[in-house]
Amino acid sequence: MPQKHQDTRLHKSKKSKVLYFVILSVFETWWQDMNFSKRVQPIKIKTGKILFIVALISFVACNQNKNTSQKSMIETEQQEGKLQSEGDLLMGVSKAISYSGFRSGQHPDRGDGAKNPSYEQTLEDLKILSEEAGFKLIRIYDSRENSELVLKVIKENNLDIKVLLGIWLDAELSNHETCAWLTEPIPEEELQQNKKLNLIEIERGIKLANEYKDIVVAVNVGNEALVEWNDHKVATNTIIAYVLKVKEAIEQEVTVADNYKWWADHGIELAKAVDFISIHVYPVWEGKDINEGLSYSIENVMEVRNALPEARIVISEAGWPSVASEFPERVNEEKQQQYYNEFLAWSKENNITTFIFEAFDEDWKGNPGNMEGAEKHWGLYTVDRKPKKVMQHLYAE
Repeated sequence: MPQKHQDTRLHKSKKSKVLYFVILSVFETWWQDMNFSKRVQPIKIKTGKILFIVALISFVACNQNKNTSQKSMIETEQQEGKLQSEGDLLMGVSKAISYSGFRSGQHPDRGDGAKNPSYEQTLEDLKILSEEAGFKLIRIYDSRENSELVLKVIKENNLDIKVLLGIWLDAELSNHETCAWLTEPIPEEELQQNKKLNLIEIERGIKLANEYKDIVVAVNVGNEALVEWNDHKVATNTIIAYVLKVKEAIEQEVTVADNYKWWADHGIELAKAVDFISIHVYPVWEGKDINEGLSYSIENVMEVRNALPEARIVISEAGWPSVASEFPERVNEEKQQQYYNEFLAWSKENNITTFIFEAFDEDWKGNPGNMEGAEKHWGLYTVDRKPKKVMQHLYAE
């Protein structure tokens, strides 16, 4: 239960104890009068005190009823099996989506320059997501030029979309011993340069959050930069310092996104620094087929909840690919549709904002020689913006 709820209940409990003590004191005085008073009008005195006691008891009863009513708002979710209250939702919505606008032939800077989506393409995407698919909250992953374009397009076209803005963190530690695709240590000079670039990115994120206060509802500092298996690792204490730096500079809430297992095993100190924790759950990457997709995802969330019982949880990534050469028997569009529908229904019931990963397929990702790789096929729409089965009901004639 959130700490503020515990404090409120403790205050009310102390208040009730004081009232009961007052009643007890008055009752003792009255009892002495009943047995030892030698006044001329004992009946009148006793009657007056009885009325006073009745009034006090009525006041306490009303106070307790009010406390019970207020407390029930806090405990209803537990009684009904919900993990969180409606107030824990980000922007009041449970359904959200991760967005990146790269189309075929486009990609971020991989050393030879970026090929970015145009203004018109970005506008088309955002209209698909907000006006056709009904997403009012999106997640973007950095504060660079494409993200600034997204915010600009939303503002200039008055689109009904809010944004979880990202601040991307590059590697400050060489994770070559535990990251499968890092075959040699990251040079120290590169790591030192990344530290400077990360500070620049933080300043960009702060600037955008302040410039687009009416659109940016929260800021995420780092994406999967804490897990052992990724290639852009940053120390936990460093990320905490970055979080505090951002919190001092903006009005919006601040979070960090990472795998559920990291949060469950190592997240205590970081959870104290952020306004809410953002977790990723991917049952298909852990060998689960669709018949276990929902139940295993819930297990992941509950592992975090049990480890961090006071933390407010947002699921910043969850999804199911439609194609994957790595595990073809576990994926297709029907299974993607099933996971989407089941998991969003569960997260809505439990008041957890969930960002589905992701809006559109991105064929620049993963192995360029394998177009069937899972990394390229998480979208609810194909790379050329055609709806997959999960979205086709929106376009039925």
